[in-house]
Amino acid sequence: MPHQIKKLAVLFADICGSTALYDHLGDNLARRLIAQCVAMMTGEISAYHGVLIKTIGDEIMCTFPSAEAALHAACAMQRTVESGEYEGKHPMHIRIGFNYGEVICESGDVFGDTVNVAARVAAITRASQIMTTQAAVSALPPDLREKTRQVMRAEFKGKQEQLDISIVIWEMDDMLSTRVGTPAFRKSMDNIDEMTLRYREQSLKINKERRSIVLGRGDTCDIIVQNGFASRQHVRIELRFGKFVLADQSTNGTYLRFSDGNVVRLAREEMILRGSGSISLGQPYSENPADLVEFSLTTDHAQRQTAE
Repeated sequence: MPHQIKKLAVLFADICGSTALYDHLGDNLARRLIAQCVAMMTGEISAYHGVLIKTIGDEIMCTFPSAEAALHAACAMQRTVESGEYEGKHPMHIRIGFNYGEVICESGDVFGDTVNVAARVAAITRASQIMTTQAAVSALPPDLREKTRQVMRAEFKGKQEQLDISIVIWEMDDMLSTRVGTPAFRKSMDNIDEMTLRYREQSLKINKERRSIVLGRGDTCDIIVQNGFASRQHVRIELRFGKFVLADQSTNGTYLRFSDGNVVRLAREEMILRGSGSISLGQPYSENPADLVEFSLTTDHAQRQTAE
């Protein structure tokens, strides 16, 4: 069957912390929770004229006829998953990334650069977030465009130019205000207890006892980075509502490389850090910076399970 070229929105959504679910809840319960969550996500596709392309474990891939339809579907998925009642009262969280552009349609699947970029956007998205590209934002009507905010410029493997990435504000405020007092809603497998930062021979921790650290070349910084590209007070990392937030306050920007190899540049912007990776102050990784600050986050699951 010959292939067709169409303009579509391509959306990837996957469940956050699924590996931890298997580790801490056992295969059977984890599998049931993931199946329920996937069913919730796929249940929102048809209402927005979408097509489910494939399900791979805890991830779904689908297409929509427009960026507008994809945005509405993404918001609906987030709302239904965040408000869901799950077996054992275990909260579930998903991350969604989508892109809009020409795709190759063949044998019920889609291929091409638009698809690859959508997958990469989803990979750098964090729990309970929706991220999208400038191509998708530009295709939105003005009222929906106002629900997006550019948050980073990302550098993807295999692409020479950096891509502007926007977050979608999907209005969970009402739900948060009514459910924030519910312990089952507050607890999350994604909550992190401690971050370790390493630079040369230095090692510092951010936790409940020490909630913020400033990096830069100034003498008053907690970690003094000997780098001519760094500003005096280049970046602040702080523990804020159970999340570790990096805030760039520099002239040359801050580059982050995560464990999967994806690189993000922040310019007077904030980003939640997860997992592990490295931070380069003011100098892109393509220039092989030597003065990197390594970061890693750890979770005390045993303590959390006891609390539950």
